[in-house]
Amino acid sequence: MLLDELGYVALDARGAELLFQILTEREERSSVATASNLPFSEWGKVISDARLVAAIIDRLTFNAQIIETGTDSYRLRSTKAKRAAKS
Repeated sequence: MLLDELGYVALDARGAELLFQILTEREERSSVATASNLPFSEWGKVISDARLVAAIIDRLTFNAQIIETGTDSYRLRSTKAKRAAKS
């Protein structure tokens, strides 16, 4: 399962609960890949329940391989490179 742009749109209470349930069901059964522009410290901005944020992060990071790619947008960098190549 792949969760892309996690944190781009705020989750209401029900959405956050469903995400937690999905992650709990998949825990130690199959992989979950997640992409987000937000560091974990800012997830409280998109999920209002602090305990639920902690539980979601706990499940996502348990036995996880975390890859940080930086804060620059790949799409923006690629577009700028293409424009520079045309000039």
